Amino acid sequence: MVLINAPLETLGEGYRWLEGPVWFADHDCLYVSDIPNDRILRWSESGGVTVFRRPSGFANGHARDRQGRLLGCSHHDRCVTRTELDGGVTVLADRYRGKRLNSPNDIVCRSDGTIWFSDPFYGINTDYEGGKQASELPPALYRLDPATGDLTVAADDFEGPNGLAFSPDERFLYVAESGGQFDREPRQYIRRFSVEDNGRLCGGDCFHKITPGFADGMRVDEQGNLWSSAADGVHCISPEGELLGKILTPSLVSNLTFGGRNRSRLFICASHRLMAIYTNVRGCVRP
Repeated sequence: MVLINAPLETLGEGYRWLEGPVWFADHDCLYVSDIPNDRILRWSESGGVTVFRRPSGFANGHARDRQGRLLGCSHHDRCVTRTELDGGVTVLADRYRGKRLNSPNDIVCRSDGTIWFSDPFYGINTDYEGGKQASELPPALYRLDPATGDLTVAADDFEGPNGLAFSPDERFLYVAESGGQFDREPRQYIRRFSVEDNGRLCGGDCFHKITPGFADGMRVDEQGNLWSSAADGVHCISPEGELLGKILTPSLVSNLTFGGRNRSRLFICASHRLMAIYTNVRGCVRP
């Protein structure tokens, strides 16, 4: 990990729990969820923080699809959505084999247009992040083909699937496992799956254990390093699973994303603060 002589900045504070940041380079802005306040915020250098959508269905993770549209995960509505270019919202998935999803959490879009999302219990466990509701399905990682509407389980051997990130060449998918948080041996690790040509996953062994805290949101830079949230800040991990360094923050980090000029600014969701720091590496833009 290489940092330059740039300070860790606070862009806004006073929120409840920030999540799901996504950068829109063509609009020069960041969208981010404030889950307990049931809203999506918009940040720009010129305009600061404003409200983009309220209510948001207690939105969590976000990504962009191949057409530049906003993809989102809703805790309360238990679905994956797409915001169309005209501002309308389309529900892409809310059920699997007739049963309701739990609370879609994080989401990524592959270069073939398929959408991958994690579906743990977190958003329906409490009223704070969406509202208590009964689960109908076990936690799982899903793959959605928006062209056909086909929804399949990509992996189901999880306690709490969380953040997702593809490697730059898309040969690997990193998935945070944050289940068992109150067990004697909580699952504090990141798993790495190999992605086969047909989109199927194999492997899924432990790639790296996060300590302190748990892995949540993750991003990859151009060099293939994985940047993960943790209890003490952001951890930078090499493609071999070695911890390269940390960015320490004053509060627990839930998620992060690269953006800004040349995608070399790291935006950090640090609990009730939105923070940022310039790095000497660039976030990955996959083909």
